[in-house]
Amino acid sequence: MIPESFRVCYDRLWALLRSRKMKKKDLQSLTQLSSAVIAKLGKGMPVHLNTLLKICSVLHCSLDDIVDVSASMPERS
Repeated sequence: MIPESFRVCYDRLWALLRSRKMKKKDLQSLTQLSSAVIAKLGKGMPVHLNTLLKICSVLHCSLDDIVDVSASMPERS
């Protein structure tokens, strides 16, 4: 699990799907991922590395093309 000090963003994945005129259902069908995993991606929640690698394999891309992981700054009071 990713610590709270890190954020994952799948905007690159959604942009890639749009550029290929694909929908989340198409991705689910190609990767054989469950609807729960697709929902996690849609909510910006962390998923297993194997899931991301499977997506990369099907879309013929690299991790940088589909996910952005960044450290979030702690809030100051």
